[in-house]
Amino acid sequence: MKIILNELSVSVTESNPNLTRLAAGKLKISSADISSCTIWRRSLDARKKADIRYIYSLVLDVPDVLGRNLLSENKAAVYQPIQTKKLIPRQSAMPHRPVVVGAGPCGLFAALVLAEYGLKPLLIERGKPIAERKTDIALLENQGLLNEDSNVCFGEGGAGTFSDGKLTTRIKDERARQVLETFVACGASEEILYAAKPHLGTDGMRRIITLLRKKIESLGGEVVFGARLSGILSEDGHVTGLTYIQNGEMQSAATEALVLAIGHSAGDTYRMLDESRIALEKKACAVGFRIEHPRAMIDQIQYGSFAKTLGAADYSLTARHGDRGVYSFCMCPGGQVVCASSGPNRLTVNGMSYSGRDMANSNAAIVVTLKTEDTPDGALGSLGYIEAIERAAFSAGGGYLAPVQTAADYIAGSVSSALGETKPSYQPGTVFADLNALMPAFINDGIKSGLMLFDRQIGGFIGKGLLTGVETRTSSPIRITRGESFESTNLSGLYPAGEGAGYAGGIISAAVDGIRVAESIIQSE
Repeated sequence: MKIILNELSVSVTESNPNLTRLAAGKLKISSADISSCTIWRRSLDARKKADIRYIYSLVLDVPDVLGRNLLSENKAAVYQPIQTKKLIPRQSAMPHRPVVVGAGPCGLFAALVLAEYGLKPLLIERGKPIAERKTDIALLENQGLLNEDSNVCFGEGGAGTFSDGKLTTRIKDERARQVLETFVACGASEEILYAAKPHLGTDGMRRIITLLRKKIESLGGEVVFGARLSGILSEDGHVTGLTYIQNGEMQSAATEALVLAIGHSAGDTYRMLDESRIALEKKACAVGFRIEHPRAMIDQIQYGSFAKTLGAADYSLTARHGDRGVYSFCMCPGGQVVCASSGPNRLTVNGMSYSGRDMANSNAAIVVTLKTEDTPDGALGSLGYIEAIERAAFSAGGGYLAPVQTAADYIAGSVSSALGETKPSYQPGTVFADLNALMPAFINDGIKSGLMLFDRQIGGFIGKGLLTGVETRTSSPIRITRGESFESTNLSGLYPAGEGAGYAGGIISAAVDGIRVAESIIQSE
C-alpha cells in the first residue's frame, strides 16, 4: 500500500540524498520494506540561516500490514491519489464549434480540454505567435516602438509567458495538478510537480506554450493569431457568434459557446463589452512601483552562507497601512523589470526572469490596495483611474523610458540625481523623476509605510532599493459577472474566464479556470 511520510528534514548540503534510506530511518523500518519512494512535495526551511534544510513529503510503497501499523502509530498519512473528474459529455452535437478568445493560460487550457473531447474549438488571439512576439518586444526594448497587439501582455501564452513563470497557487483544486502534469508532458521538468514554489521562467514558458498550442491543433483545434475581438453577436439573450478583425478585415464566426479569456490588460475589449451591455462590475486591485536590489544582497540575507548553493532567493512581504494592505507582488529573483504597456501613451511595468534566475538584480512590485470606493462610479471606473496613472508615468518618462527614483529619495520626496548600488534593468531606458507625483497620496503613504517596515525585515531594502514606475496590472480592475454555470449573468453562452474576467490570479489559477469553463461547456445541453 502507499502511504505519505511528511516532514522529512534533509540538509541542503546533501546534494543527492538517499531518500529511501532516510525515510526508513525516520520510520524505524528496513529500506527493503520500501518498494518505491516518490517525492510528493519539497519545500525550503530557511529560518535558521546556519542550517537551511529541505522538508520533504514522500509517497512510499510498503507492505499492507506494515503500512496499516505505521498509520495506526501516526507515523504516516493515508495516500489519496488525485482523481481526475470524469465528465459526461453532452448527448447532442453542438451546431457550431466553441470559440475561445485569448491564448493565455486560461484560453489555452480551455481550448485543450474542448479539443480533447472532440469539439475542435476555434481559438483566436489578438497578438502573434511567440517567435514573432519576441521580435516585437525587442523593438520596444531597443527602439521604444510599441506594438499594441503584440507585447508583454498580448500574444501567444499571454502575460505569463513573459514573466517569472511562477506556478504557485493558493487554490485547492485537483485540476492544478492536471495543469502541472500537462506542462511536464510538454517538456517541463518533473520537479514542478513537487517543488513548493515551482517556476519555469520566461524561457521555459515559451517552449512549453508553443508545444501546448501544437497539441491543441493536433486534436483538431484551430488557432488564429492577429485576430482581435470586435463584437459579440446574440439573439434572445443567447450568444450566436462573434466578430473579429484580422489583417484589417472584419471576420465572423458562429458559435453557441464563447469563452472570453481576454486577460486583464484588454481595456478596449472591456469598453466594447460595456457598450454591448454585458454585465460588468469594478473590483478591487492594487497599484504601486517595482523595487530592485542587487540579487547578491537578497540572496545573502535570505540564505546566508548557503546563497551560492541555493541560488537566487525570493521574499514575500506584507504590511498594513490603516485599513489597506501593502505587500510585495510577483517577486522575480535574478530577473529584470520590463515594459508591460499595451496601449498608446501609457506606461506600466512588470517583472520577468529566466529559468536560471541569474541576472544581476532581483525585483518585486510593492503595491497598495486600490478599493472600489477610491475610483469613479461605474463598471469602468477603476480602469479609467489606472489608465490615468499610466498616462502620468508615460509623460514623466517622455515615452517608454521609465521614471525611476531611489527608495530613500522617494521617501524624502526629492528627485534622485544619481543611482546608488542598484542599476536599473529596465529597457529601453530610465529617467529620474519624482514618483510621488504619479500616485495619489494614500498610495504613496502606504508604500512608504510598507518600505520602512520591510527595511527592518530586510536590511538595506530602502538604502539599496531602486523604484521604477508604475505597476498597475496586478489583477483585473473589472469582473465580468457570471453564474454557477460559468455563463455571463445576462448573456447565456458567454463564458467569462480567467484573470481578465476577474476569476483568477496567476498562471495556474487561470489555467484551472479555463478547464472548469470547458468542462461546463462539454456537459451542457
